Amino acid sequence: MDGDFGPDGDVRRRIAVLGPVRAWRDGTPLELGPVRRRAVLAALALRPDTRVSHEQLLDDVWGDRPPPSGRRVLPSYVYPLRKALDPPGTPLTHSVIRSDRGGYRLCTAAVRLDTTELAAHTAAAHRAWRAGDPATAADRFGRALALLGDEPLTGLPGPFAHAERQRLARHRSTLLRDRLACLVDLDRCVETLDGLAALCAADPYDEALAALRMRALHGAGRQAAALAVHQEMRTRLRDELGIDPGEELRRVHQAVLRRDDGQLRGPRAPGAAPPVPAPRPRRVVDDLPAGPARLIGRHAAHTLLTEEVPSEGVAVLAVDGVAGVGKTAFVLHTARTLRHRHPDGSLFVDLRTHSAGARPLAPQRALRRLLRAVGASGSEVPEDLDDLTAAWRAATGALRLLLVLDDVRDAAQIRPLLPAGPGSTVLVAGRRRLPGLDADRRVTLEPLDGGDGLALLRDLVGADRADREPAATRQLVRLCDGLPLALRIAGARLQTRPAWTLASLVERMAGDERRLGELRAGDRSVEAAFRLSYDHLAPEQRRGFRVLGLAPTVEFDVLTSAAMLHRPPQETERLLESLVDASLLHQPGPGRYRLHDLVRAHARRLAAESPGESATARTAGLRLYLDAGRLTSDWGPDGFPTGPRPGDAPFTGWQDADGWLDAAGGELADVVTHAVALGETDQACWIAEALSDYFARRGRYHECRGALRTALAHADACGDPRMPGALRNCLGITEVYQGRHEQGRAWFTEVLQRDVVHPDLYEQARALGGLGTVELQAGRPDHALVHLTAALAVARRLGDNWLNAMGLCVLGALHHTRHRHAQALACYTAALTHAEANGRPRMIGKTLASTADVHLDLGHFGEARALYRHAADLAQRSGDVLLHAIVLTRMGSAEHGAGNLPAATALHHQALARHRTLSPLSEPHRDRLEMDIRYRLGRTYSAAGRLAEAREQFRTVLTLPGADAHPGQRALALEALRESGAEGRGELP
Repeated sequence: MDGDFGPDGDVRRRIAVLGPVRAWRDGTPLELGPVRRRAVLAALALRPDTRVSHEQLLDDVWGDRPPPSGRRVLPSYVYPLRKALDPPGTPLTHSVIRSDRGGYRLCTAAVRLDTTELAAHTAAAHRAWRAGDPATAADRFGRALALLGDEPLTGLPGPFAHAERQRLARHRSTLLRDRLACLVDLDRCVETLDGLAALCAADPYDEALAALRMRALHGAGRQAAALAVHQEMRTRLRDELGIDPGEELRRVHQAVLRRDDGQLRGPRAPGAAPPVPAPRPRRVVDDLPAGPARLIGRHAAHTLLTEEVPSEGVAVLAVDGVAGVGKTAFVLHTARTLRHRHPDGSLFVDLRTHSAGARPLAPQRALRRLLRAVGASGSEVPEDLDDLTAAWRAATGALRLLLVLDDVRDAAQIRPLLPAGPGSTVLVAGRRRLPGLDADRRVTLEPLDGGDGLALLRDLVGADRADREPAATRQLVRLCDGLPLALRIAGARLQTRPAWTLASLVERMAGDERRLGELRAGDRSVEAAFRLSYDHLAPEQRRGFRVLGLAPTVEFDVLTSAAMLHRPPQETERLLESLVDASLLHQPGPGRYRLHDLVRAHARRLAAESPGESATARTAGLRLYLDAGRLTSDWGPDGFPTGPRPGDAPFTGWQDADGWLDAAGGELADVVTHAVALGETDQACWIAEALSDYFARRGRYHECRGALRTALAHADACGDPRMPGALRNCLGITEVYQGRHEQGRAWFTEVLQRDVVHPDLYEQARALGGLGTVELQAGRPDHALVHLTAALAVARRLGDNWLNAMGLCVLGALHHTRHRHAQALACYTAALTHAEANGRPRMIGKTLASTADVHLDLGHFGEARALYRHAADLAQRSGDVLLHAIVLTRMGSAEHGAGNLPAATALHHQALARHRTLSPLSEPHRDRLEMDIRYRLGRTYSAAGRLAEAREQFRTVLTLPGADAHPGQRALALEALRESGAEGRGELP
């Protein structure tokens, strides 16, 4: 095998895939490892100099059973391949296998491939044959065949290897056939008889192959056998396909009867062109319907489908998308681009799967129509689908056709319609994705983005008219959800009503009910298009579609869907994926789903027809957010004295619930608005209260305040009398978190004033504790003590751990500010007992950090260090970045006090790194924290004698944009700068 490649040149590395996958470096065979590793190498080698994405490699090698670790497994396969193929010390940028934008690429400049040799021999053979040199052509075809083993990619697993084996087997058959034809031209006919007999047996309907065999038999002196081949083929075609032999087979038959050697065989002089069979006259059909004059958008999809497909067989291009997204217009536009590559014609068949008032077109009827189009009569063929399919394949075996199949149902409907001619292209369009179809390229069309949607609407109504109302034009595009059908209907309505303004149509489309009703023109209707898709669903899919229209957020996951459908997650995921395949659900990311706006409006209209089912589903969906919020809250489930308690919520613990809420992203606050819109007032209030702690911990104060105010506007209608006070307390706490103490005081005072009429001990305790915090922050510790004492008295009566822990922590802070260290430590010790009973790491971490602060002031550096370390771990576990940064820098001060200056410096820098992840827009304490960290770091630098670095930190504290708002921190930094010698150096600001 080593010698099969030809001369080395400068390439000293070789890879062979045309038999067993092997490789050599400097002539030495390399160990490539197990079969899947070799399969990865083959997948790259058969696409040389082409980026192959991680996802594509996983599909190539593992198919529908990817490894549990997903794409993370690929480096463990690529690394040993690089190690084997590359000389020692080769940098990654010069490796045979290069990393390339989320994938890998095999660089042919560094390696010789046997597939390159195969392509070179094949091309040389064809050049020689066209030049009238069959001897050279036969030799080159023979060399190419020698490179192709009996089984390329021997033993490799995966769908890619399987498909490549089939492709190379077809290529081997073509090479063998061409070589045998060259030998017949050279009058070496006897050598060809066994090979031609085997090829004819493998493809008994190939008339051109039968004609070549007849020529070979005649050249070998076996005229009777040649005539018998014709009779067998004629009988087979008539009996099995109902057709007569074609022109070439009839011509060869007549030449054999006349013993016309000049027509049948004989060597030709070099340079003479090979005899060209007389072309069969045939009308080139082109029945593509008229498409849009121009296509707006879709440029990337159009480019993908119009690129050359490296296939020796029939190329299949699949397009899918939601109803009304413009699939037919797109495929017709694409077909016009591809038409010139298919000299034998362009055909169009509408299979009418979703046509109102028309029956779907059966494959038998489609095949008869196609046979007539290419001039092959199917009238004598029985109605049997297999017979019609065989006739179609025989009629198209020598043709290069473009076939467009529109509005398809499934892969089974398409397979009988695929032509047989190499170089043909089939362009398939339908609403459903077709995973069972072996497609070379796939495109899913989505609604147009804002810019393209705007361009289409301007094109429909006229640029002048649209530009007179730019805001209304943009709003109309949004109301149409970028769906081309909706935009065309809206455009048609405006075209036929020139007196209308775009703003008037926007007003008419306000609300889901009116929007769908307005998107109707003549026999075209967006809702009717959606309804046809819905009617083709199975009963369980229909129920799932209706229910998902009621999801609390635009984007949702399997857990939300499972709760609403009351089904296990695994079953629910299968249902969701089936709706994705039906193009009714969109999948923006793994495990995330959404309905396009108009589709969701249609689903809600359908859901309204089943009010009992809808009420159960929407309550279950909202309940999931309520349970997650209460589980993840620092208050703990017991901190919510009214409303439903988390029962069989599908979360393993508060961390799981926390992560699930993170995945909801910016839509989380919309859940409250959604609940209010559905009239679920109790749920809206409970969810807003439950999420307030989550929002505050994440620094998402704007969303927190918005959700709480939305719920508060409806709290008096709520069936839970605690909610008006609870929501006001949450708003007060949010204001305190942001340092807006006067606003917080107003909310807490309002709760206590309402409490006279609507007494609630729990909310009373929270309001008193909030007022105590406000007074302490305002520098009025005596007032704070009064409120805190009252709050703790109520908390003890209630036995609420969170209220007791929080009240005791604030009281401890009050004692600490007055240097009453013993009383402060006593409060923190009691608070820790309640915090540990509550079990939330953030509350425990805060209590431990406060205790450590007292020990730090007392000079108990060892105790402080241990407590800070524990608090830092808990803050990190709870995801509280602010608390984590505070604890790290104070732990640095404890190390400083203990004399461990390098450790102190490192901790301050860690605190700065955590601080940088805080948002300057949402975290009000960010500037003050940075001033504190840099001040402490500067003190540590000073103690270490690194005065220049210390002065740099102190100057940074003074020049921070928010420094003037914190005069205490600024005064400390200014004094430290003087002490570091800055005054004598003239460096004071």
